[in-house]
Amino acid sequence: MAIGLLQSSGSFIDGFTRPVVPDRNYKRTRKPNIRVTKFGDGYEQRKPIGINNIQETYTLSFVNRPDTEIDDLNSFFEELNSTDTLIFRDEDSNGPSPTQDIVVVCESWDVTTPNSGVRSLTATFRRVYEA
Repeated sequence: MAIGLLQSSGSFIDGFTRPVVPDRNYKRTRKPNIRVTKFGDGYEQRKPIGINNIQETYTLSFVNRPDTEIDDLNSFFEELNSTDTLIFRDEDSNGPSPTQDIVVVCESWDVTTPNSGVRSLTATFRRVYEA
């Protein structure tokens, strides 16, 4: 299976016949989610918050794509509400399978028009954990 974005149901995003594949130089940022209690004089206590305490965000770029592709993707993001999730199928270099499905929400995106007939879209996704 190829990497890319899918709807939470596992189906393709409207207007696409396969997963929407980002450019290969996507960025994954990880940050520990910890509670810090400061006692003064530089002393502090740190404790992880929750079971899945590593926050992950993904910045995916779709650069110099046809206008229609970016328009379809932009329209899809505009129709999402704050509770809609997506699946980002990522390469899993540590696991037994070549890919892993990560549940994400779209935090923000922007569209640029570098040349006539092509556009670029950059989106930020945050990993979420659901039961």
